[in-house]
Amino acid sequence: MQFVEGPIWVRGELWFSDLMGNRLYAVGRDDVVRVLLERSGGEPSAPPSAYPGSNGGVVDRDGAVLLAQHGARRIGRVAPDMTVRPYIERDAQGRRLNSPNDLALSPDGALWFTDPPFGLAGGDQDSAKEIPYNGVYRWKDGVLVAAITDLPKPNGLAFSPDGRRLYVSNSGPEMYINIYDVASDGSVTLQGRLITFTDENPSEVPDGMKVDSAGNIWASGPGGIRIITPEGRVMGQIRTDDEAQANIVWGGADYHTAYITAATRVYRLALRVQGSPPLY
Repeated sequence: MQFVEGPIWVRGELWFSDLMGNRLYAVGRDDVVRVLLERSGGEPSAPPSAYPGSNGGVVDRDGAVLLAQHGARRIGRVAPDMTVRPYIERDAQGRRLNSPNDLALSPDGALWFTDPPFGLAGGDQDSAKEIPYNGVYRWKDGVLVAAITDLPKPNGLAFSPDGRRLYVSNSGPEMYINIYDVASDGSVTLQGRLITFTDENPSEVPDGMKVDSAGNIWASGPGGIRIITPEGRVMGQIRTDDEAQANIVWGGADYHTAYITAATRVYRLALRVQGSPPLY
């Protein structure tokens, strides 16, 4: 595998993506890895891009998986029979999305996702880029709103257990995680910065994150996964064989297991604390 990303806990097993290999995999209770989807990025012939595959995802209320597809520049809907249909492809002005990256469901059932240009061969300078910013979006009741438009490279996102705080990582050029207050109507207000990363390693950037049941943030970044309190205090750090870590998901019995995707591997870590169970 060339770049492992987007872990999702689905019906008692782990799904994960190979962004460069353009495949979606699963590993079940038997620890056997199998291919779920070829060309999981959504294009039969992927455009020239470093990352044409699928990325983050969530399980929706009906059991379907909503999946970020870099190649097709959309969020696809993967039914239990593994058929895939487009779900969100364009913004409210009819412009094609850049390349949806990571997804999260807020407690009110709204879908939030980041839309950096990582799936475009030329990044922000790509001639195919139609939206002038790299947004963080909210989708609720069929309406798509660009909630945040001033982050250069939004990547991972997660909510506090009560849904009143949204955490969003920015991969560059400055690397940090912002904190936003979320109003009942879904609008957000920047509250401050949870953490700024000062390490300089071009292969490790702030990427995915999850929040555990105690409200602590488990965030990837230079040097590994940091476990951070809501007040911004780093309680611990997890390193994985000098590989850049991309994302994390809770799974296993009662969500006491963390699955961490890294450059070429998936790591499993037993936890004392419970991860936050998914909304559906």
